[in-house]
Parts: sequence; C-alpha cells; structure tokens
Amino acid sequence: MATSLTTGRPWRVILAFSVPLLLGNVVQQLYQFVDAIVVGRHLGVDSLAAVGATGPLLFLLLGFAWGLTSGFAIPIAQAFGARDDAAVRRSVATGVLLTGATSVVLTVVAPLISAPLLALLQTPGELMDEATVFTQISFIGAGATMFFNYLSAIIRAIGDSRTPLVFLTVSCALNAGLVILMVGPLGWGVAGAAIATVVAQAVSVLLCLEFVRRRLPMLHLRRADWRVTRADLAEHLRLGLPMGFQASIIAIGTLTVQVALNTIGAEAVAAYTTGARVDSLGVAFLSSLGLAVSMYAAQNLGGRRPDRIRRGVVEATWMAVAGGAAIGILIIAFGAPMVRLFIGEGSDEVVRLAHLMLIINGCGYWALGVLFVLRGALQGLGHTLVPTVTGVIELVARVAAAVVLGAMMGFPGVALSNPLAWVGAIVLLVPAYVRAHRSLARMPVAPIEATETSAIAIVGPVDGSMVVDAVVTQPVRVVKPSPLARLRRR
Repeated sequence: MATSLTTGRPWRVILAFSVPLLLGNVVQQLYQFVDAIVVGRHLGVDSLAAVGATGPLLFLLLGFAWGLTSGFAIPIAQAFGARDDAAVRRSVATGVLLTGATSVVLTVVAPLISAPLLALLQTPGELMDEATVFTQISFIGAGATMFFNYLSAIIRAIGDSRTPLVFLTVSCALNAGLVILMVGPLGWGVAGAAIATVVAQAVSVLLCLEFVRRRLPMLHLRRADWRVTRADLAEHLRLGLPMGFQASIIAIGTLTVQVALNTIGAEAVAAYTTGARVDSLGVAFLSSLGLAVSMYAAQNLGGRRPDRIRRGVVEATWMAVAGGAAIGILIIAFGAPMVRLFIGEGSDEVVRLAHLMLIINGCGYWALGVLFVLRGALQGLGHTLVPTVTGVIELVARVAAAVVLGAMMGFPGVALSNPLAWVGAIVLLVPAYVRAHRSLARMPVAPIEATETSAIAIVGPVDGSMVVDAVVTQPVRVVKPSPLARLRRR
C-alpha cells in the first residue's frame, strides 16, 4: 500500500515507516538464528563454526545475485508508476530471463568451486568437510533463493510491501520446523540445515506465484512479453549490476575478516559466527531506519519539500545516535546470555570471545546509525557516487584492520575492524551530506499540501552496514478538498 511521507512530524513519520522494515529484517535474521541454534546445540561448536565459515562465501555470490534482482525490479516500479501495463509485463519477463540465467550459472558452477574457494579462505581442516557440504547444497538451491527475492521485489515494486513479509514469515516458520526435523530426528547434519532453508524458500516461491496468479492479473505474462530486446536487457543490467557489485564489495571485506579468523582457529570462527547472529539484531533497527530515511528523502524531494528533508534527516540522525547507544548498552549487558542460546554450556572461551566482539561493536553502533541515515538520505536524493565510495572505504578499512590488527592483537583486532570501517565511512558521508543539506536550503519549497507521489522501496539483503535497496516514485491518487468543503470549514 502506497504511503505518503510528505506530511506529519518528520521523526514520527520516519520512525513509523521503519517498523515494518524492521519486522522484515528481523524475520530475515530468524533464518540464520534457527540454523545456528539447532546446529550449535545438536551438532556442536565445530559444526556451528563450519556453517559460519561459509557465510562470507555465500554472501559474496548470493549477495551479488540479490543485488541484481533488486536492480531488475526498478524498471518494473517505473513502468507501474507510469501506468504502462505492457511495459510492466515486458520488464518482468526481462527480469525473469536474467534471474533464470544467473541461477543456472550459480547452480552449475558454484558447487564445483566451493571446496577450492573454502580452501583459499584458509578454512580450518576440521571444518572443511561440513563447510563444503553446506556451501554446495546452498548453491544448488540458489534458484529458489534468487526467484523468491525477485518475486518479492516485483510485488514491492507495485506498492505491496506486506505480502512479501507474510511469505517471508511463513518461510521462516517452515524453515524452523524443517531444520529441527532434519538435523534432529533425521540426523542429516549440516546438510539438513541447508536443505531446510532451500525447501522453505522454494515453498515461498510457489506462494508468490500463486499470489500473482490470483491477485495480480496485470503481471500475467503473454507471449509477446517474452520478446525482449537487447535494449531491455542492457537497461536491466545497467541498474542491477552496480547494486550487485556494491553487495560484493562488502562481501569481499567480510571474506578478508573470515580469512583472518580462520588463521586464529575454530573457536574464533565460532565466536565471530555466534556474535554476528546477536549483532544482526542491533543492526536490523539501524538499517531499517536508514532505508526509511532514503524513502522519506525521495518522496519529499518529489514533493518539492526540501525543508522537510533537512529537518527529517537531522531528527533521524539524532534518533540513530540515541537508538545506537541504547541498543549498544543492551547488547553489551545481555550479549553473553544470548550467545549461549546458540551453543549451550561448556564453551566458555567461545562465549567470552563472542561477548568481547559484541562489546566492541556495541560501542560503535552510534557511528553505524549515522552511516545508515546519511547514506540513505544521499541515496534518496539520487546521489550514487558517495554511497558507493563509502562502501569502498569500508572495504579498505575493514581489510586493513583485520589483517594488521588481527596479526598484532588476535581476535580483538579482527573485531575492531567493524567499528573502524563505520567511522571511516562517515568521515566522507558527513561532509557530503552537509553539502547536500546546504543545497537543499537553496531549493524552492512547494505549498504545503498532499503530494501526488509515493515512494516504493526495493529491498535486498542486509549485511554489516550495507543495504541493497532502491527508491523510486509512483503516482497515487490524491483526493483534494472541494471548494464546498473549504466553505463549510469557514
């Protein structure tokens, strides 16, 4: 459902819009939570570490694919905003072809190179077998993952953000039941955890298709819609590839951190894996706030309300700082008990290291919040260079800190790579937004009335401080008061 963000108190509008986004992020994290808890408690710390060791590699390739599908949905949203049903269907068909081709490549090639890539990452020998199995099964099921994300992006592109959340929740619940069954009674080990996730997402694909068949006749493709041109393919790749590369930039930094952890040992890998699960809860609120700001900025820019953008971003920044500090305190205070949810008793060193990582990250959440808000604001204003460059800065800072400080300090040095990367990024973001803030002050302000545009978010994966998203606008019908109504008010 389209939502206007051009009226009301800015901080209240942004905060209210963040809530459903937060729910979506939390549900996404539940996938990983369930796998980690069941694997850690039923199979042990080494199996949990093996699953954790696959994370950066999976995100490098699947994150790139997620970015692609998010970009493929942008032309759909633009055509829908123009009320051009034929263009919508042609764009959907183009995205289906490109998503299918990418899925085939991942399904065929990625499982064959999983073991060499894990060895290149210096995965500990005792983790290699299970890590390879988990990675191969995940890549074999890449088609289900990609099409679920693409179909969700299509539904969001036409203004429905609730339905994908419902299907994601159903998928998460199904995943929880399947992973308990396959890892527990069936005894399939880490392979069962991977199969459970693939099956759950495949079911979500079927649910999305049935929803489109029953409720969205405008997306029913015809024979002529499949006659895509080179121009159609080029346009979709032009939008999808940069978003995929941005995800890969962050993934490369995560891979470097994984290499540094692998050289320290299995306990360090397990500690970072479990700590990252808990850390993702704190990141979920901050990333949702950043995405809400990007949508808020885009819609108010379309409504010619630069004054609201300036005020809203400032208020959101203060919310990010306060929220980041509060979340940091909670994570630091309750981090250790939350870590034990994954591994149970008897792994005190893993719990100690994971809690240390949460303390280090918790002290830097304020910076991560500022990063999300300012980057989201610039993206909503149509700026692409600075947000991309800050991703590169994060990569360089994270790699340098993990390699240098990891060699000097061990696990604490690797953990410091996150807050140092966040601070390095906001060093560029702050002056960049200040310039945009001053530029907004020189823009004319439209009369205060309901605007005729509404923002649509196309949402992808979240990892660290990266959110793969795009914001476009679509026309919505606005009912203005009649002259008679004005006379009655007088």
